[in-house]
Amino acid sequence: MHAVSDLHPDDTRPAAETAHCDVLVAGSGAAGLMAALTAAHAGLSVIVAEKAARIGGTSARSGGWLWVPGNPQSRRAGHGGTSEEWHAYLRDVLGTLYHAPGVSDRLERYLSQAPAMLDFLEQETGVCFEPGSQSPDFHGESPWAATGWRSVVASPFDGRQLGPFRHQIADPIPEMTLLGLDLSPGRDLNAFLAATRSLPALIHSSRRLLRFGRDIVLHGRSTQYRNGHALVAALAAECRKRGVRFMCSSPLRTLVRDGSRIAGGMLQPASGTVAITARHAVILATGGFPHDPQRQGALFAHVRAGTAHCSAAAPTCTGDGLTLGETVGGIVDTSLAEPAAWAPVSRVPGRDGHMRPFPHLLERAKPGVIAVTRDGRRFVNEALPYHDVMRALFAVTHPGAPCEAWLVCDHPFIARYGLGAVKPFPFPRGGWLRNGYLKRGRTLDALACACGIDAKGLVETVEHYNDDAAYGRDTLFYRGSTPYQRALGDAMHRPNPCVAPIRRAPFYAVRIVPGSLGTFAGLKTGPSAEVLDTDGRPVPGLYAVGNDMAGIMRGAYPSGGITLGPAMTFGWLAARRIATLADQTDTPLTTKETRHETL
Repeated sequence: MHAVSDLHPDDTRPAAETAHCDVLVAGSGAAGLMAALTAAHAGLSVIVAEKAARIGGTSARSGGWLWVPGNPQSRRAGHGGTSEEWHAYLRDVLGTLYHAPGVSDRLERYLSQAPAMLDFLEQETGVCFEPGSQSPDFHGESPWAATGWRSVVASPFDGRQLGPFRHQIADPIPEMTLLGLDLSPGRDLNAFLAATRSLPALIHSSRRLLRFGRDIVLHGRSTQYRNGHALVAALAAECRKRGVRFMCSSPLRTLVRDGSRIAGGMLQPASGTVAITARHAVILATGGFPHDPQRQGALFAHVRAGTAHCSAAAPTCTGDGLTLGETVGGIVDTSLAEPAAWAPVSRVPGRDGHMRPFPHLLERAKPGVIAVTRDGRRFVNEALPYHDVMRALFAVTHPGAPCEAWLVCDHPFIARYGLGAVKPFPFPRGGWLRNGYLKRGRTLDALACACGIDAKGLVETVEHYNDDAAYGRDTLFYRGSTPYQRALGDAMHRPNPCVAPIRRAPFYAVRIVPGSLGTFAGLKTGPSAEVLDTDGRPVPGLYAVGNDMAGIMRGAYPSGGITLGPAMTFGWLAARRIATLADQTDTPLTTKETRHETL
């Protein structure tokens, strides 16, 4: 056996330790954990090597949603729909992308297998999901868009089930929690926002806060996991039950070949190199390349034009899987319509001096906020999906100009909904004003001056917007015109849950810049996530899932959950394929035979 790729070729130290398994998984996001769980359930021994100090990757920061039409929850409720309807919606959204070679086949593979993946989790494990009965598809202008039931979200998870192991699970982005308490978009978050206006909402939020206080006293942190945090915890818990071994702070640096087959890899923990022999396969699930400057420069037009990229993905996602795959013959598919899952992001100053990303996913659709460019003009329907908001900003940014915009609101808005990382009343705003994250002006002219926005343009824009908003309409961009937009608005605000005037001083603004939730460009793969070479043949023993695999939606964004849904489905398919091939060869190592030896 010999090493064939190395992300750090100058490091020639021999392996200090060795370990053996049937399957080596690089990365511990939902894709990697799903693959590990499925392989272990089939009786294979599994090692999960995670680059970060804790488990979860970008998945732990995510909303925990999966777009799975025909999911078990919807079928039981009588809302399953048909394959023809799902494909019709995807044809509408993907357009010509749908008809590219092999795309419809990959989509059919996903649509036919994703519900079975959820059936497996529901019947064989303790990983549970709740139906997105009121979670509309992103593009409600399509007659085939659904107003709900095509998505599922991870059920809340009690972190106490993990015991001390819960400290090994990565946390969500701190600013997207309430002092460390996970909040679920939709009913849960809306209850907190409406706590001063609704008795049921007050009761709900009070109960959660009381439990949070008890957790802080007893455990030092919240044990009420929601969203992607809950998904990762549930998957990790099931992996541990089946003997999966986790090696954190252990990036995969080298793939090892035995003849033509990938037979393991070299890990690089702080203690020294660890050689892993994987008898049946290596699965790449390292999270794509959102923090890889070289690939950003090659594939992100705004980076080439001089605007830095600010991804909300886990900082350890630096393209390791793509690089490893390329060096053994794999091909990175860059022909997608968009290379990343774009999202508007603001930069939050940290106490350590570093800037942290805050993805603006929700408040843009609330009534009483607009997005403007430096000329003070609106450029988009702010309630559109985050991916489309960024595409609109790219389109209006002039060559040589910084790609940026400002979210502008008034005092009642920020007091009720907050703005970006700034929480609503009763949380103070002084710190955000002092560190420069939040800008304030007693007048719109003063706010424009503080932000470097054209004052005349901003005043005129707000006047025109307010004229429409007085009647609950938006004649410029038709905000609030689809079920998705209205679902993200404020149902208690009439007549349009997405539109309200911006009138009461002081006025506030936060700057947004190009960001992403992850990447779409990735390794070309086969029906079960086999990495393909230049001739379209599988590289024996090597698989790529999650954002290391080229996105099956080809850079389009039909609905929330189109990242985690395929990630977990193809992780499941890859592990099943590996288990099938293992059964056709020799007897795999059992979990008890997995060993870790010091040379």
